Amino acid sequence: MTTNKPTRVQAEEADLRSRLDHLTLSRKEGFGRLADAPRRKRPELLSRRQLKKLGKEALTEYNRDRRKWHANLGPLGTPQMKSLHEDLWDIFDSNDQDSDKVKGGIALDAFPGLGKTTAVLAFAKKVHRRIIEEEGKYTDEGHERWPICRVGLTSNTGMRDFNRAILEYYGHPGRFRGTAAEFGYRALDSVLSAETKLLIVDDLHFLKWRNKNGIEVSNHFKYIANEFPVTLLMIGVGLEKRGLFSEGSSYEDAVLAQTGRRTTRLNMDPFTISSEMGRKDWRDTLLGIEERVVLADKYPGMIADDLSDELFARSTGHIGSLMTLINRGCQRAVRTGAERLDKELLDQVKNDAASEQAREELQHALASGRLVSRPRKEAA
Repeated sequence: MTTNKPTRVQAEEADLRSRLDHLTLSRKEGFGRLADAPRRKRPELLSRRQLKKLGKEALTEYNRDRRKWHANLGPLGTPQMKSLHEDLWDIFDSNDQDSDKVKGGIALDAFPGLGKTTAVLAFAKKVHRRIIEEEGKYTDEGHERWPICRVGLTSNTGMRDFNRAILEYYGHPGRFRGTAAEFGYRALDSVLSAETKLLIVDDLHFLKWRNKNGIEVSNHFKYIANEFPVTLLMIGVGLEKRGLFSEGSSYEDAVLAQTGRRTTRLNMDPFTISSEMGRKDWRDTLLGIEERVVLADKYPGMIADDLSDELFARSTGHIGSLMTLINRGCQRAVRTGAERLDKELLDQVKNDAASEQAREELQHALASGRLVSRPRKEAA
């Protein structure tokens, strides 16, 4: 007797296909498309007179191009990103050791909204391109070379789930059936065959370190450091408070501390305006954004001068919140025909909840002169 009821393996395969699209970074093909994509072409900056001369179809296409452009303005080469990349290169290049040496890991531990994942992906793209350029797209054994592997964690990720996520990234045919140990061996085989050099583990804060799965995965990180010829780069929020870098007297503390002992902690800070250097960095970033914005009525100083205070108050110096506000403001400016950014338009644009909560206090401090967002010589 035959049945049409799907097997567990078929169900898992169908679920996987439903969760993946051509842009996902949980598969090597998705990351490859990201890394190899040509630089996005900026739409031509047209005046209002030129806009009026466009036909309906041409205007629709132009605005569609601008909509896509403003939604993807970054990543910006902020001082924070440049500093992080220098540290990452130091560690990554120093890990180009023989296979018998344990490679040092990296933990990027910073608050949300500071562009951690964006900065790491920008670095990963550079690593991918450098290695492919130097060593080619195929290994000496004829396998596809994939220098980067990226895995995302959830709150109930165990060792089997973690290994399976690695196998899913490579599209390994044995990713649906097997034990945690079998998945681990297959993951190691995939890494070795693809000659992967950088393993990125995102959203590490979702892992509950002190439950069974947390200790299990921490032990597995140690195994990866010992056996996998990769640099392990972990990204998360509050990792230090969760005990990743701390010593302790209990077995659980010791296990976690051993992971921390082999790991270099890096961070990213928000913009600050309490010093002249901080104000200069803030202004340089706004100038970079202003140069990229494509609005008909844009003028020099529209963002870096006239909106400096407003944007700092609305973003609290977090690059993620800043870029969200700029993106949404530009979308509204194009859609409504305003074709410029000003305080009146931005007041109508909603931003993330954390930034909005701190907005009033910062606006009052800037209005009263207790805080200054522009370099003093520029303000003068």
